[in-house]
Amino acid sequence: MDALIARTPQAFLAKQNIRVHTGHEVTRVDPQKQRVLVRDLHSLAERWEGYDQLLFATGARPVRPPLEGIDCRNIFDVHNLVSGSRLRKTLDELRPRSAVIVGGGYIGLEMAEALHLRGLKITMIQRNAQVMPSLDPDMGERIGQSLREKGVDLRLGETVQGFAQRDGLAVAVLTESQVIPADLVILGLGVAPNSELAKDAGIPLGVKESIRVNELQQTETPRIWAAGDCAQSYHLVSRRPAYVALGTVANRQGRVAGINLGGQYATFPGVVGTAISKFMDTECARTGLSEREIRSLGLQYVTGRIEGYTLPRYYPGSAPISVKVLAEKGSARLLGVQIVGGPGSAKRIDTAATALHAGFSLEDLLYLDLSYAPPFAGVWDPIVIAARMALKEG
Repeated sequence: MDALIARTPQAFLAKQNIRVHTGHEVTRVDPQKQRVLVRDLHSLAERWEGYDQLLFATGARPVRPPLEGIDCRNIFDVHNLVSGSRLRKTLDELRPRSAVIVGGGYIGLEMAEALHLRGLKITMIQRNAQVMPSLDPDMGERIGQSLREKGVDLRLGETVQGFAQRDGLAVAVLTESQVIPADLVILGLGVAPNSELAKDAGIPLGVKESIRVNELQQTETPRIWAAGDCAQSYHLVSRRPAYVALGTVANRQGRVAGINLGGQYATFPGVVGTAISKFMDTECARTGLSEREIRSLGLQYVTGRIEGYTLPRYYPGSAPISVKVLAEKGSARLLGVQIVGGPGSAKRIDTAATALHAGFSLEDLLYLDLSYAPPFAGVWDPIVIAARMALKEG
């Protein structure tokens, strides 16, 4: 596990002269007196520490509903190194033969792959009518098809009610209509910002209870900043505040906050909602807005969707790819792109993400000077072909 730690407390001190106090918790923030109450988790001693500037980087926590039996020791949410290490230890000790994954989003998909590779029989329960609900249904269905082909038992449109247990272990997942036996349960129900400490200090919150910040990562309380999974962002496509709990966003927000805390100047322009994942040989990615999100904004839109190949069809290693492009009707402003396909598909989303940051129209996308050679791509990239199809719709 040590190899997965990017920077140790010792490295922080040696390279940046930053003192890291592990095993300590801030339990209260007093903005008026510019101080925080710190508890030593080993001795339970408490002390007040003053600050000139304060940064909230409290992250997020997994959503864990108060269901009967949810505290069984073979029910896991996988959100950090410790929880991942505990899960791996349990797999080695209990050697489960079956697992139920509750939630069909990014965590659910990646855990399905990891457990499938370990030979477990997997059931996935999803409250929505599709897995990967951040994708449009026609694209999400392709991920569902891939899961089924590998033997994953999909139970869509089901809501978990609780867990049957024996001797402290969950033995079955109870839904509205079924009892599903399980040796292991993985929860992938999303995350919520750790913003209670800020709220108790009177710091205003924003979208989904995330801490409200401006482009500098400043809160509305003097000398207090926030960055990462506890803070809100600005969505460049919807042009509204958004909550996006991703490590990429957290790193960039943290950089901006650090620069400003250090007395220099930087701004965080916002996000476009880019995400990527895979299950075995099926890759998926999205950026911008989905059809549901576009409709919620009251925008009219056009779509372009194509079935193509990652490389020229005749070239070795070519794989199927499905691309969907969404744009505003009339202006042709690019609104979103979704990709599902074989190896070499999903990373193409970066072209679309760049185009969204630049405010491209479909015409702009159509004439991008993209690279071409048969080992890498076709003459017309699948995203460009889909954009051309959307352009025809008007």
